Amino acid sequence: MGDTMAFRAANGSDAPRSHGPEGEGSGRNAFLGGLPFAVMAVVGSVDLLAGPGVGYLPLLSLGPAFASLSCTVRRTAAVGGLALLLCIALAYYDRILGTRANNLTFVSIVGVIAASMLASAFRERRERELADVRTVAEAAQRVLLRPVPRRVGPVRVAVRYVSAVTHARIGGDLYEVVMTANGVRLIVGDVQGKGLEAVENAAVVLGAFREAAYDEPDLPGVADRIERALARQLTGEQFVTAILAEVQPGQIQLLNHGHPPPLLLGSDGTIRVLDPPVPAPPLGLGLGDLAPGGAEPHAVRLGVDDQILLYTDGVTEARNQQGVFYPLTDRVGDLDAIDPESMLDLIQKDLVRYVGAPLGDDAAMLLLRRRTI
Repeated sequence: MGDTMAFRAANGSDAPRSHGPEGEGSGRNAFLGGLPFAVMAVVGSVDLLAGPGVGYLPLLSLGPAFASLSCTVRRTAAVGGLALLLCIALAYYDRILGTRANNLTFVSIVGVIAASMLASAFRERRERELADVRTVAEAAQRVLLRPVPRRVGPVRVAVRYVSAVTHARIGGDLYEVVMTANGVRLIVGDVQGKGLEAVENAAVVLGAFREAAYDEPDLPGVADRIERALARQLTGEQFVTAILAEVQPGQIQLLNHGHPPPLLLGSDGTIRVLDPPVPAPPLGLGLGDLAPGGAEPHAVRLGVDDQILLYTDGVTEARNQQGVFYPLTDRVGDLDAIDPESMLDLIQKDLVRYVGAPLGDDAAMLLLRRRTI
């Protein structure tokens, strides 16, 4: 699957937070905006220092060329006009004004200005189209990954969604938390693949879960409903890894279908990897063929202030500059926070700092903590 962009629902519930180095982007835009003027200033200074015998006037075309990278069409034209004025002034200083060589230079700069304005116009149109795509994608993701309440029944919940740097900040990672008559039920999953197809499959999983979580008496029944929904949707060897959970008094039931095992962060500081007693295949592969006996949930004691961290493989498969995977179990032991949100903030920052670059895959994390009341 830098620090991240965040958006939060007005009612105070958690919403997925996505990667987006805004500070780096604004700094880059400021650099590109000043680059044309800096280049022309350097060319003019070098020409003046070299004296009338040497002409660097053709290099003035670099100004409008660089302007097309970030400036509007009008600003690019203004930079081009400034380049022409400098060309005339320096040609007069170099005593070549009106000569054939100077006229060719002048025409060349005009040609570069025209090409730069055209390139700027195309770039602006692409940026508007990309902005529209991002708006639609983010709206779709907010519908797909609805805000999760911070308090659900006996637990406090926080989520983080750290996306890879893509044009559309949306992927196949999914999560949901609902309060049912059987208690708090939740799912964290990862759809194989990327792009719109992964989003469609994630929508199928979430739709089936949101319906089945209220109707089915147990987690295997919920998983079976999702399996049947995927059987109508998936093609070939596609699959979905997922963990379903149900919070019960003093414990939590976990049903793992090929997903990375969650971590139990004990209130006493201990960390336990919650591997399933019997492995179950991912959803969508045909549970009846691969596991005829059916997958069974296992219970884990959940004491007061204990926490359960569920995550997708985008977290544990993130690599640093040396190609070493992020050691979540080891790193999380060095982090401490008084509430789930602060804890996920610490994990997220540590993950981004460890990788030292944009993540190569989407990563979702859900942390729940049993409340004292």
